[in-house]
Amino acid sequence: MTRRLIVGISGASGVIYGVKLLELLKTTDVETHLVMTKSAEITLAYEMDMKVSKVKALATKVYGPDDIAAAISSGSFKTEGMVVAPCSIRSLSEIAYGQTTSLLTRAADVALKERRRVVLLLRETPLHLGHIKSMAAATEAGAIVMPLFQPSTRVLKILTKWLSTPLDDHSISLELRLAASVVGERTSAKAPDKYFSLSMCFDYAETQHMGANSLCNLTT
Repeated sequence: MTRRLIVGISGASGVIYGVKLLELLKTTDVETHLVMTKSAEITLAYEMDMKVSKVKALATKVYGPDDIAAAISSGSFKTEGMVVAPCSIRSLSEIAYGQTTSLLTRAADVALKERRRVVLLLRETPLHLGHIKSMAAATEAGAIVMPLFQPSTRVLKILTKWLSTPLDDHSISLELRLAASVVGERTSAKAPDKYFSLSMCFDYAETQHMGANSLCNLTT
């Protein structure tokens, strides 16, 4: 049976996480279904030297944010669940209270009602009480809410442990692995001999004093 995962990219800062997830999933047998908001396309232009078309090319299937007839808007379309990376406060709030206005939040709402795993990689700090209440409501609805920080060599290790833990252990059962040979080709140092997880990839990059840009290019 085909394994399908919905990937949502909202307009929050930290679009690199959605791109990195798509890159990793492309090396697996998982079928990815991408919905990217218009705000996300604008954020991409500010944060990464990458065209929207290149991001969409990483996915198996791409849907427009206003495509209410999309397969992922129906519970009868079987998936492993959904990851929203990054997740904006607006998207979080819509998902938390079931007041969806786009395909991204509709798909997440459907996944929750079907009791499938939904991981929301929240990119917002500091938080006021309304944000925290939305996080609590989303959690009560069944989602896993995970705050993110901007990438930096100082926080990569902690950050990626947060990122990899819900994806690998608590939520969607997917083996997000990178071949060490890919990293070895992109760096002058010798990479580990075995296949390794996303968190180990970031750990390795940190030991080599690689910045966020270099890290983003590891698998491109």
